[in-house]
Amino acid sequence: MSGGGNTAYGRKSFQRSKAHFTDRITADGRDGWPVEAGRYRLVVSRACPWASRSLVSRRLLGLESALSLAVADPIQDDRSWRFTLDPEGRDPVLGIAFLSEAYDRRETDYPGGVSVPAIVDVPSGRLVTNDYQRITLDLATEWTALHREGAPDLYPEPLRDEIDAVMADIYEDVNNGVYRAGFATGQEEYEGACARLFRRLELLADRLAGQRYLVGDTITEADIRLFTTLVRFDAAYHGHFKCNRWKLTENQVLWAYVRDLYQTPGFGDTVDFDHIKRHYYQVHSGINPTGIVPLGPDTAGWLTPHHREELGGRPFGDGTPPGPVPQAEEVPARGRP
Repeated sequence: MSGGGNTAYGRKSFQRSKAHFTDRITADGRDGWPVEAGRYRLVVSRACPWASRSLVSRRLLGLESALSLAVADPIQDDRSWRFTLDPEGRDPVLGIAFLSEAYDRRETDYPGGVSVPAIVDVPSGRLVTNDYQRITLDLATEWTALHREGAPDLYPEPLRDEIDAVMADIYEDVNNGVYRAGFATGQEEYEGACARLFRRLELLADRLAGQRYLVGDTITEADIRLFTTLVRFDAAYHGHFKCNRWKLTENQVLWAYVRDLYQTPGFGDTVDFDHIKRHYYQVHSGINPTGIVPLGPDTAGWLTPHHREELGGRPFGDGTPPGPVPQAEEVPARGRP
């Protein structure tokens, strides 16, 4: 529709769709897609928390030169994600104006939604996968031959059962919970989702009060998945999705935890608050029909001391921080604190 909004949001209950295209890019190429430097293109929106997981993982693992990046406009129309940020409105590598074109090349008249993150095979222009739950795990475990020297182990094998359990609770009550509250069509539905969300946030705060990271003493996939929701909390979910029992800045533990991650190379340098706010407030016209984007909240606090280092922990384990963000991928100043 014109104006870039979507009137369905807020008029029907939220249900997270499973990924339809679940081929995996693996070291042995068992699905027909072998890991290969330069062959694939990662398509993201900096507004989307699900896509932002892959942005953080890619940076931490140093895959920038091996897996190229396409950033979609945060404002969608009813054809979904579009490349209007690029010259002439086309992705310069894939040559397409809409991500849906890569979906169509994979499956003509695919009836589902066009989602990010998505990985596209550059030579054929075909979508490989939109499996948001699996993409980052495979970047951590299948792409190891292309990791930078000093890349952290984001999914350490001895801790996987615990990481999976923590991530399952976060997915159900937090990652999805904010959407269930925001897209609720009735009072009871909204209150139930909101209650579950804040109950889980309080349990996570209790867990993090005495340890720097969610599992073990290093950053893992679990921290990435919680971060991408928390970093959007006050900017979008508190007001736009009515998740307003308290602001993140009012929870001492979670506010310090998310600032610690934000100030860690690979996290905050992928975040664009401008894209986040414009997407939520302008696209979800069923919730915010005026399309007005709020001026706040003030983002200056993201760079203030967090003191989480006093809990110990080794952010990158035996590894090292990622290097500088490639100049072409830097977040514009208007999107940073």
